[in-house]
Amino acid sequence: MNEVNLVWRVIDIVKNHNKWRRLETINLIPSENVMSPLAEYLYLNDMMSRYAEGTIRNRFYQGAKYIDELEELTVQLMCKLFNSKHCDIRPVSGTIANLATMCALCRDNDLVMAIPLSAGAHISHREVGGVKVLRLRIMDLPWRNDEFNVDIDYAAKLIREHRPKIVILGGSVYLFPHPVKEIASIVHEVNGYVIHDSAHVLGLIAGKVFPNPLDQGADIMTTSTHKTFPGPQGGAVLTNSEELFRKIQKAIFPTFTSNYHQHRYAALAITSLEMILFGEEYAEQIVKNAKRLAEALYNYGLKVLAENKGFTTTHQVLIDVSNQGGGAKNALLLEKANIIVNKNLLPWDKDPVNPSGIRIGVQEITRLGMKEHDMEEIAKFISDVILKRKNPEEVKKKVVEFRREFTEVKYGFDLKSFNLENAVKLLI
Repeated sequence: MNEVNLVWRVIDIVKNHNKWRRLETINLIPSENVMSPLAEYLYLNDMMSRYAEGTIRNRFYQGAKYIDELEELTVQLMCKLFNSKHCDIRPVSGTIANLATMCALCRDNDLVMAIPLSAGAHISHREVGGVKVLRLRIMDLPWRNDEFNVDIDYAAKLIREHRPKIVILGGSVYLFPHPVKEIASIVHEVNGYVIHDSAHVLGLIAGKVFPNPLDQGADIMTTSTHKTFPGPQGGAVLTNSEELFRKIQKAIFPTFTSNYHQHRYAALAITSLEMILFGEEYAEQIVKNAKRLAEALYNYGLKVLAENKGFTTTHQVLIDVSNQGGGAKNALLLEKANIIVNKNLLPWDKDPVNPSGIRIGVQEITRLGMKEHDMEEIAKFISDVILKRKNPEEVKKKVVEFRREFTEVKYGFDLKSFNLENAVKLLI
């Protein structure tokens, strides 16, 4: 084994990945985004090597005074953005935020109600994930395929009958706001709690184009911080209840975390400031782009879901490609054309390996400066691959050429504005 050659191999793999994903592909994965140059630069700092077990100014380790300062500032910014009294940014992912919250509020065999996995629930809401680990029972919230939303009347009946400890709204497929206000009023009748998983729509909430679940009666908002909210990968929990917050804090540490990956706090603080300054413009453009892309795909002949509802009010678009061979096959074909999407279950699907759907998100391409007319071009690329069955390698050439016009992150801070063009002395 030649270790030096292996070092170069690692370097080459990373360089190739960065070039491919940052400069040559159209990324339409709804759960991803890119940080601004300043946030990305500050992500690399000495805090990645440190521990800060405990809470702000109440640590089990010394050496955390600046971590305390940064965590406190970031929490204040998040609370400001989401009109929340309390926020904990220590969860290292949205899944950990969900697990800690369920653990804090439930005991063995308590009942959780959530939307079906095929209708968009995250795996941590269901028996395949956190619900199973915590030994909880699970029941489906009734779902209306025609509305692509919860059946409120039937849900009310089931909630009153079965008295769940927790009802989880929000999810990984999220085209329209769930009825938080209506469900919360019913859940509170039976002394339960409503958790809203805002991971996918956090940036839209910050940008005021999507309703804030805390304002609508949700007891707790769990989230990740790297989807429509274009920050570092991580999680957070927000609530206006001090009692619930203290319980959840104890579940975050010591139950589910020890090291919080606190190097991400600086990038999260910068992203929060960017969303305060640019979030409304960014979120509005995301929704405009999603609607235009859905319309364009529909006009090309693709089966875009929720036509009767205007397709979408978020960053996401869903396509049924069962007549073209299914989601798995078409996602692979699109990847060969440098268009990155993911296969996805649709509410009527039974097979997660080859579901009917493709899930699309426009938040990253929006952050790169793409507007409505660019959605028309992207829709054509997708149609050429899926419907016209053009050679993906030929479409790929056009995609690479198209991407050359979009290489800078918008709605955020660059390094030049802070005299950090060389980006070498700040942390020394």
